[in-house]
Amino acid sequence: MIFLKSGQEINSLREANRILAKILERIGKAAAETPGITTKELDKLAERLILERGAKPAFKGYRGFPCSLCASINEEVVHGIPDFCKLQSGNIVSLDLGLKLNGYYGDAAITVPVGKVSKEMRKLVEVTKNSLYEGIKQARPGNRLSDISYSIQSYVEKNGFSVVRDFTGHGIGRNLHEEPSIPNFGPPHRGIRLQKGMVFAIEPMVNMGGFEVETLENKWTVVTRDRKPSAHFEHTIAVTDKEPEILSMIRRDSEDEKQ
Repeated sequence: MIFLKSGQEINSLREANRILAKILERIGKAAAETPGITTKELDKLAERLILERGAKPAFKGYRGFPCSLCASINEEVVHGIPDFCKLQSGNIVSLDLGLKLNGYYGDAAITVPVGKVSKEMRKLVEVTKNSLYEGIKQARPGNRLSDISYSIQSYVEKNGFSVVRDFTGHGIGRNLHEEPSIPNFGPPHRGIRLQKGMVFAIEPMVNMGGFEVETLENKWTVVTRDRKPSAHFEHTIAVTDKEPEILSMIRRDSEDEKQ
């Protein structure tokens, strides 16, 4: 069942996601500008900032996940468990964060270059980010769900990379994961017809090499099978009458700057 959100619910989701966006920006800046920082330190910072805002970490304890932040380095695709591994110049790190505020969830992810990275790694990050926005453009009434998927895959493959098949985006609201699942690949014009009030977390995961992945022995961390780098971006968005609204976007106005 897909839940259509009311205007009041969208407001609550907007508040949660804007707080999340500000926190994620700070975590990303710390990762990019502090070579030698550990992912455990980033996790502690994320949790502290979430609690300071009166919210709760969405991931900690979810299906047994031990941390508030997912931090995935280089060939790690998603669900990396923060530890005492130090980030080094030349790494890329994907930071996936969620929170719950007043009963509603926020979910977003970014991939950050640490120090000086190779030209190819930087292109991977940029293409993954751009593919997210290509997908978001399709989240408008009358389109089909797979129009999002097809747009992401087409852009990624046109640029010489591959899209992970094993993990998808999802609906979001009063639950962290709701229907529908949103693959990042597939033919266009398939699936449900999009309607105003749908809220999605769209999240392409893009590999430099093949699309195949596997899960490590810790049962959480997903890595590329060929051990080539991977990047991940995610936004929570709402389908509106017109343009899709990115709820997890920082608005550079007085309202957000106060937060």
